[in-house]
Amino acid sequence: MRLGAELRRLREAAGLVSRDVAAWLGTNQAQISNIESGKHGISEERLRRLTEHYSCDDAQLICALVDMANERGRGWWEEYRDVLPPTALDLAELEHHASGVRAFEVVHIPGVLQIEEHMCAASLFVEPNLPEQDREVRVSFRMRRQQVLESGTPYDVVIHEAALRMRVGGSKVARAQLEHLLWAASRETVSLRVVPFAAEGFAGAGFPMQYVFGVVPQLDTVQIDTTHGTEFVDASARLNRYRALFKSIDTAALPQHASLDLIRRIVQEL
Repeated sequence: MRLGAELRRLREAAGLVSRDVAAWLGTNQAQISNIESGKHGISEERLRRLTEHYSCDDAQLICALVDMANERGRGWWEEYRDVLPPTALDLAELEHHASGVRAFEVVHIPGVLQIEEHMCAASLFVEPNLPEQDREVRVSFRMRRQQVLESGTPYDVVIHEAALRMRVGGSKVARAQLEHLLWAASRETVSLRVVPFAAEGFAGAGFPMQYVFGVVPQLDTVQIDTTHGTEFVDASARLNRYRALFKSIDTAALPQHASLDLIRRIVQEL
């Protein structure tokens, strides 16, 4: 879908309509529409022809688009297709290919930093009637998403103090979860900071979100969890708004050393 969206942007920037592009490529307008909507893939040869026709001379962007076309359907997340919602797979794919991730959470621990016991307790609370087999699949999928931490991808997360004080699964699980956060923060590629209740001037952000850096800036994406599901944002103007929002959150957050001290104090209270 993202590959198609980028091809549509390049076509529109070139001032071309899909009907004329289809005639030039020797296909029909429906085929171009299906490529741009993400319903159909595209070969590397055709992709390079299109980018040349669109007068795109950004070699890094073209290489990134070629990689996206060639890697279609090859990730570990494909094992979960037809089992989990497509947006869950899209998120795993985004994280896998990211050059960096920035995350903000208000009342939850970020998924890639959750321990298994926390995941199970949270899932049981949100969906108490979910069959156990389905619950195990979701937990397994989230655990595999944590590979992004093993890959060396820079992961910068800000968590509100409210999330740290949620005793999901009881005090024992909550303690283990916070200790896991302290361990994760010791990794060279992980930055973990906290927005404390005492932060002045912080108006809050009522939804969790991730800013996923692409291999080139044009492929940056924001992922948002909403009441109606996961939403992905890639329009340039909206990305600028989220960059500004993340900057405000950064200003409100404690430095990492003070953040970790706060987490340790909360652990002692459990």
